[in-house]
Amino acid sequence: MRRRVVLERFPAGSPRGSWPAEEYAAERLREGVAAEVVMDLASDAFLVVVRQREAHSGH
Repeated sequence: MRRRVVLERFPAGSPRGSWPAEEYAAERLREGVAAEVVMDLASDAFLVVVRQREAHSGH
């Protein structure tokens, strides 16, 4: 199973739209972090996230 870790939040109502989030994600990608931008409708924000794999306990 995978979960997302939020690195940064950007308001969707920004005059530049998703660009600040896209720029932030691109910077993380250049650093080797597999960041992506998703829209969180509940908070009306663009989120820059990384997906992490959860370890299974094997029980």
